[in-house]
This record gives sequence, C-alpha cells and structure tokens, in this order.
Amino acid sequence: GSITEKSFDCLVGVAGINSKSINQLEDIDALLATAKNENQTIFGHITYGLKDKIENLHSRHVDSFKWPVMNFFIPEIVIKVCGNNLFIEAENEKTCNEIFDNLLASAILTNTNANYESISVLPSITKENYLDKIESIKKHIYRGDIYEMNYCIEMKAENISIDPYWLYQQICIQSPAPFSCFYRDNDNFLLCSSPERFIKRTGNKIISQPIKGTARRGKTKIEDDAIKVELLKNEKERSENVMIVDLVRNDLSRIAKRGTVKVDELFGIYSFPTVHQMISTISAETKDDVLFSDIIRALFPMGSMTGAPKISAMKLIDHFEDFNRGL
Repeated sequence: GSITEKSFDCLVGVAGINSKSINQLEDIDALLATAKNENQTIFGHITYGLKDKIENLHSRHVDSFKWPVMNFFIPEIVIKVCGNNLFIEAENEKTCNEIFDNLLASAILTNTNANYESISVLPSITKENYLDKIESIKKHIYRGDIYEMNYCIEMKAENISIDPYWLYQQICIQSPAPFSCFYRDNDNFLLCSSPERFIKRTGNKIISQPIKGTARRGKTKIEDDAIKVELLKNEKERSENVMIVDLVRNDLSRIAKRGTVKVDELFGIYSFPTVHQMISTISAETKDDVLFSDIIRALFPMGSMTGAPKISAMKLIDHFEDFNRGL
C-alpha cells in the first residue's frame, strides 16, 4: 500500500481500429471479464462528468475538449517496463520486432529545438472574481452546507503549437510523479504528473490514498525537514485530510465486508521533487460479489477532488467553477 509500491515502471497500451472498446459503465464488467479470460490488460479513462450519471447531477458547462465521458479498451499492443526488463505483447513476433526497433530508434532522438518560453498560460478568471468566489464559498462553509470544497480554476493557452510527446518528457524530468500518464484519444492529449492514487484493487483488497496537505521543498536539508514537521503539525491541513479520510471510509463501507474498513496510515508525509504531501491510506476488503462498476459507483469521484459532503460539494463546484472539468 505504500505510495511508491508499483508492479511496473512503465505501462503502454496502443489501441488499433479493431480494438474492443466500451463507453458505458454498465459494459465495463463484461469487458474486464473478457480481458481476464484472455490474460489481457484494460486501459481507459473516466472523466469527472461521470458523476452526473452516478449521482443524477447536471453540469451547466460543456467540456471544451469533448472527451468521451468514459472509454475503456483492450489494446492490440502492450509494452511493459519492469526495472531492466522490457516486455512487448502484440499479435505476432514480426510486430514485436518492429516495435522494438522503433523504440531503439526513438530513444536516441530528442527535440532540442523546442522552445515554449513565449507561451503564456492565463487564468480564465480575474483575481478579483476569484477572491469574491472564495468569500462566497467560505459563507457556505460557515452555514454548514459543506465542510470543505475543492475549487479549481482553468488555466489556458490558446492558438499555440506544441509537441505533446516532447512536453511530456520535460514534465517527467522536472516533476517526476508515481502516477504520471501520457494519454492520447484521437486529437486530444492528456499530460498528467500526479502523485495521487485514487484506488488500487488486488484480489478482494482495495486501498485509496487521498492527498490533502501540501508544502514546498526547502533549500537545505535542515529547512526541508523543518517544513515537513510543520506540515505534519498544521491543524488546517490535518483537519482537511481527516475529513476526506472519513469520506473515503464512508464510501468504501458501501462495497466492503463489515468491519474491514481501516485507516492504515493517517497523515503520512511523503516527499516529491517539488513538494511534500500529506497522504493517508485507507483499506477495505470488498464483498465477494462486488464488480468494478460497483466500486466506481461507490467511490467516484474521489473525495479529494470534490470536498465533503460530496454531493453538496459537487453542486457548489458546478455553481462556482466556470468550466467543465472533463478529464
């Protein structure tokens, strides 16, 4: 259950036009069963918009990127890196050899001419409007409508040309994270550098590791250690973290065997290249007949991205945010 525990260093799935795919939550269990029988791996995504279907909510904003709300697929090509070992799965040996040759060739090519310093990423809201909304959200907290809320703003750069593959490389160099991800769906690209694990299921054991509480890294080891202690003792960060821990415990209890939900670690402080994070680990043993779709219905979206209580927070998020979160 540790943050760094992983079963691979890199996992790649490529879907061709013949790949099996689904875009309905109801169909995912059958796809998973197919993949399990054929010893295959499933890839895919769920956007924030799935909460409308799960909780019968409504979003007033349209996703400007037009991501499908959900899409899962069994890829035709899978590449896995574990330490010094490289595994390639494809329909035949010739394809595997071609992929291997392409990987060797691309490994020595770097785009050294890319220069994105001139790109300005701008917020979609003014500072004054932002602060006004924060004050309004505080009033909802004072009134008891919510205990906490994850309020986001959108940052945009428009009419620009970038190389997403090169840019993702730079992100991984400058801000490596255990759950970084490069994802392409036709003309849409997601470049993700996340330290947060939503859920991991192994057999009947499920864990969730929400992050609430962030602090900068220090310039010296002494300063760095002092900041970590300060983060651990920070009452605001601890209260925020424990509220989400309680929310996750409650969500897990809906699909867990009675008495199996427990907090394995509370207020764990983990260091990443640019920040320290406060991460808690909650685990449970799922009921024997629980399907993947049941887990998503019980737990999605993750509490650390909404707030608590979850339904009230999501309604207020849609009211105060001026964009659709999409993916």
